[in-house]
Amino acid sequence: MIQEMTIQIRVTDIGQGLNWYRTLLGKAPDSIPHDGFVEWELMPGCWLQVAEGLPAEGSGPIRLGVRNLEAERERIMQQLNVEYFEIYSREEVPVKWATFSDPWGNRLGFFEYFNNKED
Repeated sequence: MIQEMTIQIRVTDIGQGLNWYRTLLGKAPDSIPHDGFVEWELMPGCWLQVAEGLPAEGSGPIRLGVRNLEAERERIMQQLNVEYFEIYSREEVPVKWATFSDPWGNRLGFFEYFNNKED
């Protein structure tokens, strides 16, 4: 049985990658076990690893669930200089979603449930 998971993406400059993902995720990394490698625990048992190296082509996107997709799009456009990206939905699907890229070409995205209520 699967107990945890990790998702690894690569960036060509770990210092820039650490800063970019710290801003995207809104927090410092949870672990920096060695040079060229940082980790964030996105939720219990689910880790995003950012490693220095050549990014894999054609992978992803890794989509992160958010409460307000439009607000997150505006935030990362302003704070991370991400280009404007479209938000999509389909009548038969209970979410809206969007895809964008980090500066290294890793495909990322957000999704938001239509019935998502603020706590």
